[in-house]
Amino acid sequence: MSTFDSTKTPLPEIIKQITEGKLQLPDFQRGWVWDDEHVRSLLVSVARSFPVGAVMLLETGGEVRFQVRPVENVTFNGTLPEPERLILDGQQRLTSLTQVLALDAPVKTFNEKGKRIDRYYYVDIEAALDDRLDEAFVAVEADKTLKTNFGRDIKLHLNAAGEEIPLDFSTPEKECKAFFFPCNQILNSDAWEESLQEFAPEKFGQYMQFRKQVLNAFRSYQLPLIALGKTTSKEAVCLVFEKVNTGGVPLSVFELVTASFAADGFNLRDDWYGSGLRKVTGREARIKSEAILESVEPTDFLQVISLLHTLERRRADIAAGKTGKAVAAVSAKRVAVLSLTLADYQRWAAAVEKGFMLAAKFLRKECFYSSRDLPYRTQLVPLAAVLSQLQERWLEPKIHDKLSRWFWCGVLGELYGGAVETRIANDLEELLNWIDGGGEEPRTIYEAAFQASRLFTLRSRLSAAYKGLNTLVLREGARDFFWKATIQELDHEEVALDIHHIFPKDWCEKQGIKPATFNAIINKTPISYKANRMIGGKAPSSYLAAIQSHKQVGINNDAMDAILHSHCIDPAALRADDFDGFYVRRQERLLAIVERAMGKTIERSAAAEVANDECDSEDEAGAE
Repeated sequence: MSTFDSTKTPLPEIIKQITEGKLQLPDFQRGWVWDDEHVRSLLVSVARSFPVGAVMLLETGGEVRFQVRPVENVTFNGTLPEPERLILDGQQRLTSLTQVLALDAPVKTFNEKGKRIDRYYYVDIEAALDDRLDEAFVAVEADKTLKTNFGRDIKLHLNAAGEEIPLDFSTPEKECKAFFFPCNQILNSDAWEESLQEFAPEKFGQYMQFRKQVLNAFRSYQLPLIALGKTTSKEAVCLVFEKVNTGGVPLSVFELVTASFAADGFNLRDDWYGSGLRKVTGREARIKSEAILESVEPTDFLQVISLLHTLERRRADIAAGKTGKAVAAVSAKRVAVLSLTLADYQRWAAAVEKGFMLAAKFLRKECFYSSRDLPYRTQLVPLAAVLSQLQERWLEPKIHDKLSRWFWCGVLGELYGGAVETRIANDLEELLNWIDGGGEEPRTIYEAAFQASRLFTLRSRLSAAYKGLNTLVLREGARDFFWKATIQELDHEEVALDIHHIFPKDWCEKQGIKPATFNAIINKTPISYKANRMIGGKAPSSYLAAIQSHKQVGINNDAMDAILHSHCIDPAALRADDFDGFYVRRQERLLAIVERAMGKTIERSAAAEVANDECDSEDEAGAE
């Protein structure tokens, strides 16, 4: 829920509130990043009274509490004042204008190469009066000079009278004689006007015209303002910020929760990422020490905490006799994550970390070893939540079988892509009830379906079902065509591996076989780079003979046939270069291992059609 007012406020009033600390930034806002060119462009726009966009503020004092910080370069003696409002949108513009117009310090900005620089800004009064505002605003170095010749000489400026004036503004006298106006005097020019009357009184008439045309444009500039009321929720703040922040990186839930916890004196960023400065080891390093968990994000961790917290609340409500909407819902949605308190986080964090570590053990047992092979990162969330509750019980055969079946139904049913917050919440509660014997199968199991024809359209190694099926082949004990080891053993030895065609691409093309057919997973299997080089574009009967007779291999037909069987390949069809026979038999064997993993019978269609080339298409370069 949120209320807001839309109005216009004079620019000087907004800047005054910033310098007094009444208007500050929530700490989740990124640092100021505008470069010198953007700053000068903004000054020109205001000088011409052009619109520069609305500013969005949030009234403090409501349920949304954040750690705050002042606008860049604004300092206070003593305690930081309590802000009345926070800047949600317009930080770059307000920071730029505040630094340039109100601070007696150089502006902290960047040059065109991204290097940090300190600059003061001046207006060439003559250029401004000549309606050349685009070139009138000048940035000079921190010593108030503009240099040339690699910083050795002060640059000269040709004025309207044809005189060469050094661009040295290090004293009010030099500013006045050069007739360059300091931008930090724009909102109150009394002192500079006194200096002008003392050092260059003949220019005062021109100056008054400049004051009317340019300075008054800044002083009377009306800034559009949208003010959100104190009843605005955290979720609304997050949504608003993401909508208006189109020019930058979207605000993450983790950043927002970090700022919220910081208001209570807890550094969530250190707790997750760690800090060498503060000698803190973060949870991320411990979790990602498991290779399979390298893709885990901090938001995943918060989602698991939200699941467990809301599940506990739901169970308490049910135990208290509540019904209907009075019973809390299990949730991993953003609104639930944003509602977490520091106490909630501290209660569950250790258990959730252990849950992720147990998830790594479970995945290894299912033959996943690398995050690149993990079908869905999102499925780690309910898995870690469930394991944090089961602890070592997950190793009990009956419980492991249920967990494994649920996992593979999610993967091969391709149910964990897209928006899955509702499925995540349902799976946690339903899995735990099912495992404890009091509930039915989770809906991820009974909703999962794998069509026999899907094997014809699985071509992208990035798809979840493709990754899952490849891992199931490895789990069957697939051995390399060349090296005397299983593919999994070779992977641990860091031998170059990939998924390659069984009937080579070149051979298939020469036989007139369509790419949609030979690029399907039915004609793919994981083998070493060494074996693939020996296969080349040869017919299977030819490359099998070459591999078997290689001096480093030297195996007979029976041994080679055993290797082929480990990949669910029919040796007779391969040795006869019988693509159609091979295709039908391998499809059947792959379906059999899918059935075992999902615990379901897959209906075979009498005449499945191969899908067109566009289905699951990918660049097949390198997958020969």
